[in-house]
Amino acid sequence: MIFETAEEFAAALPRHGALAGLDFGTKTIGVAVSDGLRSVATPLETVIRKKFTLDAARLLEIAQGRTVAGFVLGLPRNMDGSEGPRAQSTRAFARNLSRLTEIPIVYWDERLSTVAAERALLESDHSRKRRGELIDAVAAGYILQGLLDRLGYMARS
Repeated sequence: MIFETAEEFAAALPRHGALAGLDFGTKTIGVAVSDGLRSVATPLETVIRKKFTLDAARLLEIAQGRTVAGFVLGLPRNMDGSEGPRAQSTRAFARNLSRLTEIPIVYWDERLSTVAAERALLESDHSRKRRGELIDAVAAGYILQGLLDRLGYMARS
């Protein structure tokens, strides 16, 4: 099932269990996972895209191995909030993935997540090559952490 809001997504989740953040791109999918208590996002890996069935199989393999309770998929909106072709592609990917699993999926606005990830990698003094290898997983971490922070805020309110 796919959710548009964090509130709907939270209602569909079990009380505990890791979440996986996905930064869906044209060539790669950055993956990050949270701890079971959903407080910290950790970049995990970058999946090199091949075709949907192989990409989905790898994501579901990660989900099973990490006991993932939900997917957080970065939705690339334009700076004015509108959605372009990349957002439509992301939504299509989510629809196809949701047909293969019962794991709930939520969209999270990913504007500037890659910029923040790039800054963090620059500050940690990684080489250009190493930054290229890590950027998508780190961006997925920023996407996931944004939702984790929102869920934490909702729980305290």
